[in-house]
Amino acid sequence: MEKTLLGLHSNGVTQEGTWRRRAGLALTILPALAMVVSASLKLSHAPAFADQWVNKFGFPEWELSWVGLLELACVTLYLIPRTAVLGGVLLAAFLGGAVATHVRLADPAFVVEASLGVLAWGGLYLRDSRLRVLLPLRQQPGQTGELSTGVR
Repeated sequence: MEKTLLGLHSNGVTQEGTWRRRAGLALTILPALAMVVSASLKLSHAPAFADQWVNKFGFPEWELSWVGLLELACVTLYLIPRTAVLGGVLLAAFLGGAVATHVRLADPAFVVEASLGVLAWGGLYLRDSRLRVLLPLRQQPGQTGELSTGVR
């Protein structure tokens, strides 16, 4: 176990930063795994899933593969640190469509998709300091709320 002095680990990283990163990764992995499983069901055309896709949701079966590929693309962009914000926006759009589909049918399972979206953005918020600067939950004393561009 590393010794700490004034809240810093021996490698110079604050305990708060380590906590945020770990919590962010945990919150990132949960929705990503759920969406990978969902995409694999779509791509495999699992009989029970395909039946629900066609008969309950009213989508043609040929769309399963395309939607599964789109879902995997969104998750991939979300998991790559450089494109994580774009991936988060695309995941929110994808999950918004899933929520709308469930709400249209008065299916209470829309809560699952909405929760995945909240978890995905919570994980992204915790693991990406640029997003925390852009959307501060609370303002620190002496902070003006403006983004620093580095240009004067």
